[in-house]
Amino acid sequence: MTTDTLASPAATIVPEDRRELFLPTLFSLPLLIVAENSVYSLMERLSPRDYGGDLWNFYEIGTQPLFLAPTSKPRYRIESAITEYRGEVSAEAAGIIATLFAFSHLSFRFESDFLANGYERLHRYLDGHPEASAIYSAID
Repeated sequence: MTTDTLASPAATIVPEDRRELFLPTLFSLPLLIVAENSVYSLMERLSPRDYGGDLWNFYEIGTQPLFLAPTSKPRYRIESAITEYRGEVSAEAAGIIATLFAFSHLSFRFESDFLANGYERLHRYLDGHPEASAIYSAID
């Protein structure tokens, strides 16, 4: 068995005509604003030297929403005081880290199946991801 058979299917960028449905489907309509803002704020905290606001891509697998990722740089230095992780990751991995943190932090304030299901779906996506080790280190 090769490692290719163990890799996760690739997430794809949500097409422009479905972007408006992505965040409510990922976080729920009632949590849309607070969750989106949480991802952006967490990215500012996680990568203060590289992130200063950005456009974001939205990623899905099939039609299931997964995560948001910043677009201005191909790589971001993550300096998490939360977990003491220090390292450089791709924009995709940085977005996964910020999105996982947002799911986790919001779940302490809001009881939501959207948050629990989104976290679980994204965590499952990490199996076989090429940067899984760095992502796990950053969130643990």
